Amino acid sequence: MSRYALNIAELSFAYGQKKALDNVNIQVEPGECTILLGPNGAGKSTLFALITRLYDSRLGRIELCGYDVKTNSRQALAKLGVVFQQTTLDPDLSVTQNLRYHAALHGLSQKTADLRIQEELERLDMYERRHEKVRQLNGGHKRRVEIARALLHKPSLLLLDEPSVGLDVPSREVIVRHVHQLAGRQNLAVLWATHLFDEIGADDSLVVLDKGVVKAQGKLSSVLSATGTSSAGQLFSQLTQGKSS
Repeated sequence: MSRYALNIAELSFAYGQKKALDNVNIQVEPGECTILLGPNGAGKSTLFALITRLYDSRLGRIELCGYDVKTNSRQALAKLGVVFQQTTLDPDLSVTQNLRYHAALHGLSQKTADLRIQEELERLDMYERRHEKVRQLNGGHKRRVEIARALLHKPSLLLLDEPSVGLDVPSREVIVRHVHQLAGRQNLAVLWATHLFDEIGADDSLVVLDKGVVKAQGKLSSVLSATGTSSAGQLFSQLTQGKSS
């Protein structure tokens, strides 16, 4: 078994002649929250598409808990939970119905599914709303349901693609706190793409991606020290020459 929940080695990808990722190497260990920062067009979405097998690359290697996503796709993707930027819940189904459907796709019995649904929704203070249709929920509550859904099958790695976009500050704070607690308490590996610097914890690891190239990575404190910067915002501006994320 690999020591890494996610191991990306020498990964490159191009759209025709346009290179989107260039020799990317990223490792995420269990219990670690890694923040992926990059301006628009940096390659963040392409990277997530490759990890989840929406795209395929001939150059490089992606492993989830030691399983190659190309040669052992089923075993690899079983280790993965994903929250995409755009909601993928069925608005006409209840919270419980959405979660039961996802659990069934992963082969969970209804008894096991219902126990895990209760567990995850209670952690997110959403259990009392389990019978409500998704369309009745606000953006923050929908995000909580999507995080619960991503965790039902007990993944080893959680991918979060800009999960707090469009949410108010209290909703963002709930999600940030919950995900960081999960990483620490459940030994869950997290790769979190965000453009909001206040979502980065002091103990998080950081990957700065620009034009498909990793410009810096490591523990936040170490990267700040190595670059002579005092904050994640200053670091980001320096490495990406002030581009907007």
